[in-house]
Amino acid sequence: MTTMKVRFYIEGLSNDKKALERAVEEIVKSLKNEDIFKVENIRVESILENPDDDMLKYSMMVEADLEGSFKDIVKAAMKYAPVVVEVISPAKMEIEGKELMKILGEVSLFIGELMKNFGTLAVYPRFEEFPEPRIGYSREEIEDSIIDDREILYRFVVEVFGEDQKAIEDVLKKAFDYEGAKINKIVSKVQEEKNGKLRILVAAELISSFETLFQLTGKFAPIAISITEPETIDVSAAELQNVLTDLASFVYELIHRPIKKKIVEHDMFKIKLS
Repeated sequence: MTTMKVRFYIEGLSNDKKALERAVEEIVKSLKNEDIFKVENIRVESILENPDDDMLKYSMMVEADLEGSFKDIVKAAMKYAPVVVEVISPAKMEIEGKELMKILGEVSLFIGELMKNFGTLAVYPRFEEFPEPRIGYSREEIEDSIIDDREILYRFVVEVFGEDQKAIEDVLKKAFDYEGAKINKIVSKVQEEKNGKLRILVAAELISSFETLFQLTGKFAPIAISITEPETIDVSAAELQNVLTDLASFVYELIHRPIKKKIVEHDMFKIKLS
């Protein structure tokens, strides 16, 4: 696979200046010790202070240039959760469908484990007023999407829990449509019932862009993904950049939820006092 060069902007936040300095030192040490991908030009910015923020008063930015395969850079984005990823090269890349499936599987596993501890990422508006999405496309329409729109045909299986099988399937249809995926097929099956909750597997055949495929993988952590067509996916630097930044933001959102909860509780306490 073609190697790529990226620049990570990794932000550290804390209400304790010394703790932030130690955390940044650990980030730099970890980057220097990486042996799967190359790391160069590590730069650490000075600490910035925000006197208006009681909980996270201090911030610090680490910049680093990384070089490696797309798979390695995806792992790095999930490990370091940079606030911004800048793709330096290449201008475009070809990724084999089989390799992409492996990468997506690792993304799903990693984010799925975080979700067990910090909750789901798939949060949507109420779908009652949304129209029913179209289900089913002709072979010609699918080929046009793949060839003309550079989209991907894939199968996606998610595990969900709830009380109403049909309601769950209807919500997922609208969620997939809301994210920008075309639904060719969708079917659900109850696996078991426990304490009034159903464990349901929902399998869907979807058509979407490279970016939407990663968005859905990050938000739903599917238990199975299979790319049907095309065999090779052409991806631009902008698409790579968006996907890596999105993945990093998903991880950042999940691991910082406990901090955000404390900030909200702190703000509510201040409001009550005032």
